[in-house]
Amino acid sequence: MEERRERFTTDVSALRLRTGRSRRDGVLRGLGALLMAAGVVTALVAYAGSLAQEDLRDIASSQVLATAMLALAVTGAALYLAAAVTAVLRLSLLRLLYDGREQTDRLTAALADRRP
Repeated sequence: MEERRERFTTDVSALRLRTGRSRRDGVLRGLGALLMAAGVVTALVAYAGSLAQEDLRDIASSQVLATAMLALAVTGAALYLAAAVTAVLRLSLLRLLYDGREQTDRLTAALADRRP
């Protein structure tokens, strides 16, 4: 197993593929975390502020703000998850392509051996 892992690493480095995290993924994850935190904190502040108000219009506007901030938090979570899943899928796809090429090479060699 260790030999196969080392062979995979050397073959991928020989192909000169970029296998690391892209800068955009890091920015999207950071932005997503920031939006999640800002949305939740602002929603809680708006809710707490609406508790001290008497006028129903002020309370309703605070609730609208709190709902919008929770939507912002959900958007941030979606950005964060999309960037995280992209990183995992990139490595999985690379591994799948490598294994597919390896399988094709084995089949080609087997068929070449069968020919008279």
